[in-house]
Amino acid sequence: MTDQTTGSGAPEIGRTADVPHVQVHAQYVKDLSFENPGAPQSLAGQSNPPNIEVSVDVGARGLTASQFEVELRITAHADQGGTKAFVVEVLYAGVFTLHNVDENNLKQICLIECPRLLFPFARRIVADATRDGGFPPLLLEPIDFAALYLQSADSIQNAPSNGGGGDQDGGTDA
Repeated sequence: MTDQTTGSGAPEIGRTADVPHVQVHAQYVKDLSFENPGAPQSLAGQSNPPNIEVSVDVGARGLTASQFEVELRITAHADQGGTKAFVVEVLYAGVFTLHNVDENNLKQICLIECPRLLFPFARRIVADATRDGGFPPLLLEPIDFAALYLQSADSIQNAPSNGGGGDQDGGTDA
């Protein structure tokens, strides 16, 4: 929904100017890699499904006070009978402006809501890459980014202090 104004310049009824919202400026592939090291042997006789491990990482960095680049990295490793079948990695990113978002909520919006918006596009890229590599498309299950955020926050909070003073949240600058 876009802000519509009346002739007087006032916002359209039902939408106040100070409602928090996220604006997507761009979405793009920053990096895409597909490895099929065992081809063509790995493509013949795919009678048993491969063992697949998927990892997801989210990062954000500030571009301006209210604009952020959010990166969603998805990596999937597949092994079939002890042999690497394929590896796919996509780094998918977007540029977002957060309007009227309280500073205390910036990190949560960048690490939960923004990747939630990026995920369907990154999921399609992973599916297309595995299909184009000769395998059935890898259709990732939906991801609960709020649960991942809470899990990450708990692990950081419970981690022993090493006195190093380094970045505690995996390089997230939100």
